[in-house]
Amino acid sequence: MADTSVKSTSPQAEGSWLQRRFKLNHRQTTVKTECLAGVTGFLAAAYLLVVIPGLLSVGGIDKGAALTGTIIILVVGSLLMAFYANLPFMVGPGIGGSVLVGITLAGDGISWPIGLGIACWSGILFFVLTVLGLREVVTRSVPQSIKLGLTASIGIFVALLGFRNAGLVIANAKTHALGLGDFTAPGALIALLGLMVAIGLQARRVPGALLWAILLATLAGIPFGITHLPGEWIALPHSVGPLLGKIDLFGALNIAFLPFLFIFFASEFFSTMGTTLAVGGEAGLLDEKGNMNNINRPFVVDSIAAALGPIFGIPAATALIESAAAAEAGGKTGLTALAAALMFLLTLLLTPVALMIPKEATAPALILIGLNMFSGLRKVDLANFTEGLPVLMMVMATLISNSFGTGIAAGLLFYVAIKVVAGKAREVPIGLYVLAIPLVYYFATLTHH
Repeated sequence: MADTSVKSTSPQAEGSWLQRRFKLNHRQTTVKTECLAGVTGFLAAAYLLVVIPGLLSVGGIDKGAALTGTIIILVVGSLLMAFYANLPFMVGPGIGGSVLVGITLAGDGISWPIGLGIACWSGILFFVLTVLGLREVVTRSVPQSIKLGLTASIGIFVALLGFRNAGLVIANAKTHALGLGDFTAPGALIALLGLMVAIGLQARRVPGALLWAILLATLAGIPFGITHLPGEWIALPHSVGPLLGKIDLFGALNIAFLPFLFIFFASEFFSTMGTTLAVGGEAGLLDEKGNMNNINRPFVVDSIAAALGPIFGIPAATALIESAAAAEAGGKTGLTALAAALMFLLTLLLTPVALMIPKEATAPALILIGLNMFSGLRKVDLANFTEGLPVLMMVMATLISNSFGTGIAAGLLFYVAIKVVAGKAREVPIGLYVLAIPLVYYFATLTHH
């Protein structure tokens, strides 16, 4: 439930500073649980330290500098979420935004400084709409059935990401169709081992089951050649100098880049909304209507991180869906985000250790988390055609587009269309009709880019 009650307790009853600062007693959690959840979330998201710099380097961005920039944004964003919003969300660069800057825009001949400028303007627009309260208005206008189905939509994205990281599912290079991978490959075997260990430990209610599974899979990967021991365990971070302040804000104001700005804005808007509600639901922070108390606070944090990231060469920072791993491990407060931030901070000196964890070792956590999130469909009235079909369309659109931001946008658009066609137009909030106009434009621009 959302943290709306105020309890009258003495200073002795409230306990330590951490308990008072993060309201641990209010949310029925402990320092140990929160810290363990933070470490679990960190391990689940550690693969981003490899993926994000790799994607950005395709577009010409210095890989070492991008690694340092990624860590800085992860630390700053997560600390803001911890102390300002008091929520268990890690904040960092999303894969979609990195693909857009490093691959899509670069492929269209748009330089990365301009790409970062477009991403920064999107973050600034985020912030303005958040301060004006419009993001919260949109979020509260989302139908209850869509909110309930968000967890399943994001769950299929997370599970698929885990299957692909494990090598159990591959995409055909020519047709982009999904197919089964080689289950006998070393990476797949390590992932399957980790998956079985995680299931066994969770079934026995062992604390930190996902964390133990990740660590065991990492160790098991050494003889298979999947886990590569670093030559040195401690190393100074790469300089962020090649990227710091290289953003081209004025060059990004070209009217020709408006479609890219809208793609950035729309995908990140719905990704943030979906992650906040879905992970908040996993952590038990939503009310009976599926809303989160003070939801503008995480929105403010996301918008600041999204605007700040490009200055360090890192686009599209947002609440990470990998935060679901932390919520699954029991994280309910900002102490979880603080613990994760400290772990990422350590990677500035222990980067070789962080990079040692292979994606195959974290894949089981993503698979289990994603599949568990399908339980949200039980709350959707699937027997009601006009309420259930948009949710199923949302899940399918997420799978097809490989983007939960696009999936959520599709679900909202389908909701409006199906209600109108079914003769139930009056059941659609006025705000959704207004929102449908830019959504149509979003999909029009998306198909052309």
